[in-house]
Amino acid sequence: ILISKRNRPLLSPASLPTLPVHLWVLGLTGGIGSGKSAAAAHFATFGIAVIDTDVIAHQLTSAEGMAMPALEAVFGHECRLADGALNRTWMRQRVFNQPEEKQKLEQVLHPLILTQSLQQLSQVTTPYAVLVVPLLFELGHYTPYLSRTLVVDCAEQQQIERVQQRSGLTVEQVQAIMANQLTRAQRLAAAQDVIDNSKDLSHLLLQVEQKHHYYLALAKQAASRL
Repeated sequence: ILISKRNRPLLSPASLPTLPVHLWVLGLTGGIGSGKSAAAAHFATFGIAVIDTDVIAHQLTSAEGMAMPALEAVFGHECRLADGALNRTWMRQRVFNQPEEKQKLEQVLHPLILTQSLQQLSQVTTPYAVLVVPLLFELGHYTPYLSRTLVVDCAEQQQIERVQQRSGLTVEQVQAIMANQLTRAQRLAAAQDVIDNSKDLSHLLLQVEQKHHYYLALAKQAASRL
């Protein structure tokens, strides 16, 4: 199921890296504070390649990042810190409640993130790969490359509390971030698989291990049909 808030074209298929036909890719997502990073980290402990679009975004907006010249051309030198990296605080304020400004930012970053994600996926040699995309269903343009989707889920109040604990954001700031994501119900409706992260870390890790063995079997089954 694809639920997209942003149906704008990114890049033509011909300009994107091609993935190996045998590659089995799990799309991992979840709302902010759901625990998707912890889940992704545990998949990695089983020797599975994990590609995180948030990590790629940070690399692209570092001092020497590929996105910085284009961002500076769009937003001016104020978007850079003294070391040349993206001034994230300034950018958050710039795009907050400003759809046109946010669209400008996305038009620079999203094609680059997609291209980098596919380039990294094309080099995967593990039995399957995990692609972590916070806005997986909202964006939609990763869907054609996925074999299956997994949502890490917890109650919205737990999301708010966890984000506050780790980042110090106010309830209002966390809710503003959540408002840019699908609702919990929409995300669950779109998911093929779900991990419940409403309990402790050991409960999460056990479910990841179970899903890992399940995905190994699915990837092997898919490869046997080629």
